[in-house]
Amino acid sequence: MKQQELGQGLSVSAVGLGCMGLSHAYGQPVAEAEGVALIRKAVELGCTFFDTAECYGTSEAPHENEVLVGKALAPYRDQVVIGTKFGLSFDLEDGKVNHDLVPDARPETIRRSVDGSLQRLGTDYIDIYYQHRQDPRVPVEVVAEVMADLIREGKIRAWGLSEVGENVVRRAHAVCPVAVVQNRYSMMARWYESLFPTLEELGVGLVAFSPLANGLLSGAYRDTSSFSQDGSDYRTVMPQFAPEALAQNERLLALVEEVAAVHDATPSQISLAWMICKKPWIVPIPGTRKVARLRENLGAASIELTAAEVAAIDEALNGMTMSSVFGGSAVKKAS
Repeated sequence: MKQQELGQGLSVSAVGLGCMGLSHAYGQPVAEAEGVALIRKAVELGCTFFDTAECYGTSEAPHENEVLVGKALAPYRDQVVIGTKFGLSFDLEDGKVNHDLVPDARPETIRRSVDGSLQRLGTDYIDIYYQHRQDPRVPVEVVAEVMADLIREGKIRAWGLSEVGENVVRRAHAVCPVAVVQNRYSMMARWYESLFPTLEELGVGLVAFSPLANGLLSGAYRDTSSFSQDGSDYRTVMPQFAPEALAQNERLLALVEEVAAVHDATPSQISLAWMICKKPWIVPIPGTRKVARLRENLGAASIELTAAEVAAIDEALNGMTMSSVFGGSAVKKAS
């Protein structure tokens, strides 16, 4: 598979696999055997980049996703790049579908977290260790110092930040070079494009989460009645899946379908290829529970859009009205 270059010498498959949805936010968790089989199929298809976090799970099994990822990738550990995250938990008692986020990036918490993640993943090192969200109580410089220590100790190879802008990236990078920023990015969520010059200047890669706008850009969810109503599926409260959003997003979906037809591709593949072909250091990490979708998403790596085609898509998006898109859960102060 085509490779993309993140920061600090990390080369990964042009499309990664976001594993969160196997255990969290997209309905009840899949059976372990099913999740292991899907992750291993991704490796078989050429994917070398896998994303998880210590908080992806349920109230009964809050770290379930790391355990699943570690078990699935154990036979391939030296062939893959694993990213996981620290510094965040969900307020599972708030009564919300998309639970509030509680940040905690105190050094002592990071130390406990990295050891826990290493144990659950069944590995002696983590390739990319992300601060999941900023903790207003802990300056990012303090976090960067801990990351430098963990790199020296061999517990992590590189580190990253999630959902951050230029100021935080520069402050962190000055203390310990940042390899990756993982931000929400898709055709519906482009607010971080202003960060691109800084990432290019500093040699920092971008990992794009929710690159298909939580699945909307696949064109498969014009009927959202299949979403679980038991509080386990965040899509039930995402604005892009509201009944009125269908009409608001018809032009967007039509655009993607038009480009897909030209390239004998699918809407999902064009949505992913659009960002892969924009910069050699952007890597999307779509998630899925279905092998057919996995194969489809990874196939986006073989689609080449010209610079002119990418620019034309950007211009069309700039002039387009579309619905709001889910921007993440609220962050609350830690107690």
